[in-house]
This record gives sequence, C-alpha cells and structure tokens, in this order.
Amino acid sequence: MDGYNIYLRQDGRWEGRISQGKKENGKRKFLYIFGKSREAVRNKIDELRKNSIRSTSKTVDELFGEWYKSICYRVKESTLANYRTKALNHILPEFGHIPASDINSDKMYSFIEKKRNEGLSNRYIGDIIVLMKSVFKYAVKTYCIYNPLEGVSLPRKKTSDIRLLDKKEQLCLEEYVSKIHNSTTLGITLAMTTGIRIGELCALQWKDIDLEKRILTVSKTVQRIQLHEADRKTKLIITEPKSESSKRIIPIPEVVVAFLKEMRENDEDFVVSGTSRVIEPRTMQYRFAKILKNVNLPSVHFHALRHMFASNCIRLGFDIKALSEILGHSSVEITLNRYVHSSFEQKTEYMNRITICV
Repeated sequence: MDGYNIYLRQDGRWEGRISQGKKENGKRKFLYIFGKSREAVRNKIDELRKNSIRSTSKTVDELFGEWYKSICYRVKESTLANYRTKALNHILPEFGHIPASDINSDKMYSFIEKKRNEGLSNRYIGDIIVLMKSVFKYAVKTYCIYNPLEGVSLPRKKTSDIRLLDKKEQLCLEEYVSKIHNSTTLGITLAMTTGIRIGELCALQWKDIDLEKRILTVSKTVQRIQLHEADRKTKLIITEPKSESSKRIIPIPEVVVAFLKEMRENDEDFVVSGTSRVIEPRTMQYRFAKILKNVNLPSVHFHALRHMFASNCIRLGFDIKALSEILGHSSVEITLNRYVHSSFEQKTEYMNRITICV
C-alpha cells in the first residue's frame, strides 16, 4: 500500500484513493474508500494501514538504523552527518521509540507544528520530513508496509530577502579591497567576481587556479561535520561539492589576474589562508564581518557577495544559461528564483520609464 489522496465528490461523499502499485500494463492500480467525512475516510485508511503494517513491529529508531546502514556506502560523509544530526536532534527523540505502525499523518502534522513553535524554518522542517520519507520508503521496499508519510504535505518554504549591499556600499567595499591586498581581501574579490560559495572558496588551492589559461576549477568544498552520536565533537573536512553541477570551471575576469599573480603561493597552499592549512567558512565570515565594520558598512553574510555577483551579471546582460553554469546551479530557474534580486534603484529606474499624460 503506497500513498493516498482524499477529496470531496460531487455527490457530497468523501472518497479516498489509495495507490497499490502498478498493473501488468504499467498503469497504477488504486483501492477506493468512501465515507461521510474526510476524517471517516482517513480513519478507514489508517485501519487498513495498520493491518498492512503488522508484518513488522520495528520502531522508527530500528528502521532508521537499517536505512542508514543501507545508504552509508554510497553517500558522502558530510551528507551522512547531516542525516545523523537531524535524526538525533529531531526525529528519534520524538518518534524513535514508537512502532512504525503507530505513525500517521495526524502525528506528523503535530510534529511539524511543534517544530515551527521551536523556531525551526519551514525549509529545515521540510528537510526533516523528506528524510523521514526516505526511511519509510526503505521500509516499504523491505517489509512491504504502508508509508504513512506519503500523504503528508511539506511545509511551504518562505522566501526571505537576503540583506545585500547597495551600489554605493559595494563601491566602498571594492575600494577597500583594491587598496588592502591580503589573502582575505583576495577571497572577497574572488567571491565578488566569480560568485564562488564560501565553502568552495575556503577549499580553493593555488593548483586550482591556472593563470595562463585564466580559469579557476571548483572541485571541492570545506564543511564542519559532527563526528559521533555520543559526543558533540566535530571535524573540518574537505569534500566534493553538494552536486555534480557544482563541479565547474570558471573563467577568471581580467580585473582579478594581477591580484592573483601578486598573491600566488605554492600549489598546495590554500588561497584564502595563504598556507598549507585550510580555514573554515565561519573564520572567513568573521574576517569579512570585521572588514565591513572597519569601513562602516552594514553587517551582511558572506553569501551576499554571491547574490550580488549574480544580480550584477544580470544587469550587465549575461546569458542566463552561462551564469547558471558559472554559479554551479543545476537549472536556470534556481539562478533566477534564488539569487537574482532587483535593487531598489533598478526598480526606480524601471518605474521612471513609464510615461503617461497626466
């Protein structure tokens, strides 16, 4: 028994449609449940679910452990650490001791509301639910049980505007980094002119920069991950980027070449540390914040430089496909929806183009 939908029919009855796999011809087959209310239909479905799930009495904790072992050989260490953190901090304290047969949509929606009240973002809660769905999909395949999360809708992600530097503030920052040359200002310059992510920047070594061909190769990133369940120790790791599209070659702008030649070190040295030791993203963020304070600029996250790069490229007329590849996105929609922001000055300019006789 897979996912289900419940809806109100034209005759006033409620109908539940439960997916039950596929027919021999490849088309999906369904089981139909009827009732006088949505709740009545859902109760009938829950009863069917309990009957179908009795083939296993495993708890959510046990299912998570099995699923985790089944994926650990093919998933990055940083991704596994992310899964562990979400499970240990949120999923297992709430559901770990509960038999899989007792999980239902009501419990899940109560869990979602609880996490909202704890201050978690809809995006993060959605990631937790996606993780739980993966665990139960494993249970469906392994034990032929019903997946109680199939009918659970993910929380809608809220789009929040990231604080950016305006045109005047950007010029102020550019003036500062043009006068003060060190490994930190070089990192800021690369972020402003290539859109490189902070983790990718920290992992960048001089061997990744070819000044003859004037290209920069992004093939790794720096992350801090949690080591073990029992203690709260962490470690800094250099790993592959989050997706294949993040592995990319970026042309180096002419304006940055002289700065790079001036700061060039040994091939094995890291660009923003100036040594053979890597620095972590939060250290780079701290250095960036210190510079902003020194030049009386508002506090913004280092990631804002990536947003500003994308927005500036759009204003300069960059081809969206090319920009998407430079940023390491898997689609142009991500580039447009997530990183391209119109400044207030640009909106004002557009509005002033409107002409009408008044």
